[in-house]
Amino acid sequence: MAKWLRSGRRRDICILLAAGGEMRGQQLKSDLESHYDDRLEPKAFYGSLSALVDAGFVEKRTEGIHDVYALTDAGERRVNEHYEWMRSCLEAEGDPG
Repeated sequence: MAKWLRSGRRRDICILLAAGGEMRGQQLKSDLESHYDDRLEPKAFYGSLSALVDAGFVEKRTEGIHDVYALTDAGERRVNEHYEWMRSCLEAEGDPG
């Protein structure tokens, strides 16, 4: 398992990007805060984003004064692999055999 999957915040960032496409950093942070029903410390949140960029799962570009983030092909592959793993676990759980 890739190290990024061991972090729920990193995984959730990638899921949001997979679902929504390119997003500004502040929008990602707001969406996660809504999901978690809790405020995220900016340093911790942007540290997670930087780690994903450094690992090659997310790309960052500047648009005007905003940083915009998107999944890379590697990030999309990891999200899909994780989705398939979750799906197989849930299907096995419901299997009476």
